[in-house]
Amino acid sequence: MKEPQCSEEFIAQQKAILAENPECANSSYNIGVAHMERDRLDEAIEAFEDAIANSGRMFEAWVNLGYVYFKKGELEKVVEANQKAVEIEPRYARGYANLGFAYLQLAKTDKAIEALNKAIEINPEIIQAYSNLVNAYLQEEDVDRAIETGLKMVEMAPDFALGQNNLAFAYYAREEYDKAIEHLDRAVTLGFQAHPEFLKRLDPHRQK
Repeated sequence: MKEPQCSEEFIAQQKAILAENPECANSSYNIGVAHMERDRLDEAIEAFEDAIANSGRMFEAWVNLGYVYFKKGELEKVVEANQKAVEIEPRYARGYANLGFAYLQLAKTDKAIEALNKAIEINPEIIQAYSNLVNAYLQEEDVDRAIETGLKMVEMAPDFALGQNNLAFAYYAREEYDKAIEHLDRAVTLGFQAHPEFLKRLDPHRQK
C-alpha cells in the first residue's frame, strides 16, 4: 500500500503548480486545506483568499475560511464567509447550518432560527442543525418548538448524545423532569459529559 503523502511534500507540489500557473484556484485551495489541517490558520486564510480571488465559484473555500475564523474566535467573519458560500451555492445546506450556529453564538436568535430552518429544508438529515435549532428555540423561550424539534432529531439519530442532552434541557424547561432525566441519562450512556449543574438540578427529581 502506498504511504500517504506528507503535507509538507504536498504543499510543495501545489506551490510548484502555482509557480507555473499563479491563478490555479484548486492548488491554492489544496494548500489552504493542508495548512488548516495543521492549524496554521493565518497561512490557511491566505491560501483560501487566493483561491477565492482566482475563482468566482469557489464556495468550498469560503466554507473552510469560515471554519478557520471560527477557530480564531472571529464569529462575525464566520457569518460573512458562510453568507458568501450560500450566495454562490444557494442549495448548500452546510453553509446555512454554519450560519445558524454562528448567529446562535452571537445571540442573534431570529437569524439563527431562519438559517437553521433553511439548512433543514434543503437537507432534512442534517442532524447538527436540529441540535442547534433546539438551543435557538430555547433562547427564544419557545419550549414547545424546542421539544418538537428535539424529538424529530432523536428519532432520526437516537445515538446522537449531544442531541439527547439538548432535548433533556428542553424538557427541563417545561418542568417535565422525568423525561429530562430519561434523555440526559441516555446522553450520558452514549458518552456525553453532562454539565454538573444540570445533574445537580435534576437530582431532587430522581428521589421522588
